[in-house]
Amino acid sequence: MPDEPSLSSQAATNRRLWDELSDAYQERHGDQLAESRGAAWGLWQVQESELQVLGEVSGRDVLELGCGAAQWSIALHGRGARMTGLDNSARQLEHARELMAKAGVEFPLIHAPAEATGLRAASFDVVFCDFGGMTFADPCKTVPEVARLLRPGGLLAFSANTPIVELAWPAEMEHPGEKLIVNYWEELSEIKPPGEPIGFQLRYGEWIALFRANGFQIEALLELRPPADGVSSYRNEADREWARRWPMEHIWRVRKEQTA
Repeated sequence: MPDEPSLSSQAATNRRLWDELSDAYQERHGDQLAESRGAAWGLWQVQESELQVLGEVSGRDVLELGCGAAQWSIALHGRGARMTGLDNSARQLEHARELMAKAGVEFPLIHAPAEATGLRAASFDVVFCDFGGMTFADPCKTVPEVARLLRPGGLLAFSANTPIVELAWPAEMEHPGEKLIVNYWEELSEIKPPGEPIGFQLRYGEWIALFRANGFQIEALLELRPPADGVSSYRNEADREWARRWPMEHIWRVRKEQTA
């Protein structure tokens, strides 16, 4: 099947790779995601009930932008949100349908890239992801797209790696080191680990400028520190100790400005 006209070369690459890696990803991480009951953030699954990033979702139209197997969406559906899940990978959405059937819930699942969703403008009160579309799609395209999708006053929230960890983590290394190696000014755009989906990162000032240019007000930047005894299927003990010294992941919370 030919690529969609709206599919960038990066999105096409990531679609292929996520389709190939999806089964192994769910086998490796599915138990941890199930144990945290879906609504938990990041590598060490810090509970939403503790962080209160999304606030009250009952009765709100919520889009998970890069839903994977929809663990988050299923959890928020149970809290009364009107959910839509979107993912660039058809295979990830197959896993989502399996989990939705097991949970006995139904909501729309959309197969599309985060940078060009095809969804109707001003359709959502909340757009969010946990290492989803805001990590694996170009933010210079996703942030304007989210601004289009949100109603005035709507919330964008997403977790991702920090620029700090990217500076200590060259693409060919499996784990971050203790020295800054990556060029902050020239090498933080596309992150290309061998055989892995392409990730995206911006400098802090670029994130702020991008949000402001698209009508967002910044409410919070939460830097996540794992607990001393935290266990993650994503990272090992050495990575946990790294993340207890320096911020490895964070959550942006920004809100679309109200119209006059």
